[in-house]
Amino acid sequence: MKTILIFYLVIINVVTAFVYFLDKHNAQKKLYRVSEKALITLALAGGSLGALLAMYIFRHKTKHLFFTLSVPLILFLHVVIIKFVLF
Repeated sequence: MKTILIFYLVIINVVTAFVYFLDKHNAQKKLYRVSEKALITLALAGGSLGALLAMYIFRHKTKHLFFTLSVPLILFLHVVIIKFVLF
């Protein structure tokens, strides 16, 4: 159970960071954009650490108050939940 959870979290965070990178790249090239709803959904699905890291590494969505408040809050909730599940 723990191994599966850890594997899932690694994969979802890598995918989330990549999608944030892709959205930033597409924004710069004026190409198809990923919806904000999809970005937040990925964070809620377990990719909050990947989302937060991508936000600051790629400087994407850091000027949007909704993202700068919600993603760290989601990450905090995930840490609390994971602590109870794994320990």
